[in-house]
Amino acid sequence: MSNKRRHPLLDRLYLRYLDDENSAAFITAVSKHYTRPTLERLAVYGQYLARRGAILALTYLSDFRSSPVLSRALHDSDRVVRILAENGLCELWCRDGNESQQQQIRIVVRLNDTHQFDEAYDQASQLIDEAPQFAEAWNQRAIACYRLGRYEEAANDCQQTLELNPFHFAAALGMAHCYLDLGEGVAALDCFRRAFDLNPNLDAIRSQIEYLERALEET
Repeated sequence: MSNKRRHPLLDRLYLRYLDDENSAAFITAVSKHYTRPTLERLAVYGQYLARRGAILALTYLSDFRSSPVLSRALHDSDRVVRILAENGLCELWCRDGNESQQQQIRIVVRLNDTHQFDEAYDQASQLIDEAPQFAEAWNQRAIACYRLGRYEEAANDCQQTLELNPFHFAAALGMAHCYLDLGEGVAALDCFRRAFDLNPNLDAIRSQIEYLERALEET
């Protein structure tokens, strides 16, 4: 059997990408041969190399619509698939709304990353007013609120994020920390469990859940 038959096209493209790290060539080649629905199908039902390649391709080529597929991949048996899916989701969550709104959310992300939380809050609020369905805008405002010590507001924005995007494990985790700071251990435990159910790769949450369970049993 030839190497070509042993490794389907997507597998070969993915292996080539690992070798040369040429993302532009990978994106161009995949987009010529695969549609988004086909990549989503391979991400679920393909062999492990195909699943890896499909998740990576969706990260580059798709948008918010592929969030359910990548969220499912967080539970994949292959560790690389799970890592690619977690990284990919953070990208896809910013690809909602129109092009201008996607540019705005990236500005907000940068503001939060550089600790400009007041400005991030204002920019996220403007985006929410314009596009209230944009889940990541609520999440980024929650981050700004939390870092500004406004924990109740942050928890409310996390809840809104999850209503719009029920796969958003980061919002569930953020809400857990909000409730911890508000002294609401039971609510925090529920949110930690929710985050872990959504993304079982968050290993640090296990110890937090166990700690809270013991602490609540002792009270």
